[in-house]
Amino acid sequence: MNKTSKAKGHRSLRLGRASQPNSIYLITSSTWKRASLFAQWPYAHAAVQAFTQKAVLKDAQLLCWVLMPNHAHWLLQLGQDRNLSSLVSAMKSASARAVRNAGYADQVWVRAYHDRAIRREEDIVLAARYIAANPLRAGLVKRVGDYPFWNAVYL
Repeated sequence: MNKTSKAKGHRSLRLGRASQPNSIYLITSSTWKRASLFAQWPYAHAAVQAFTQKAVLKDAQLLCWVLMPNHAHWLLQLGQDRNLSSLVSAMKSASARAVRNAGYADQVWVRAYHDRAIRREEDIVLAARYIAANPLRAGLVKRVGDYPFWNAVYL
């Protein structure tokens, strides 16, 4: 049995993970123990303010995102400065610090995340629509525009 067939759980998400400059990725990350901490305005606002900062993103672009009560979806286009793992780590670290500064005492994010490379131009808009409609599908709002924690460069 080779190494790749032995990986289990979150470690298996890293198998075959490649990171190419200027490529676009759909990222999903969950909160620790799937806690609905972002249902609370101060924590959600703090997280958003942190992970959307230019200092955190550097030369990457956040094309679309939604912060749900217990997870986040980010549509990212990498730049040249860092690989995917480093960028996601920076976004999660910055938002976790901000949430803790807002008064949250527990761990914010799970360590792992799911990524999917977007290879076809037409799939970019489909991924953005999927992200933006997440609050609607979850029954949190009746109209996408009513949900406060999302954005897209396509607006």
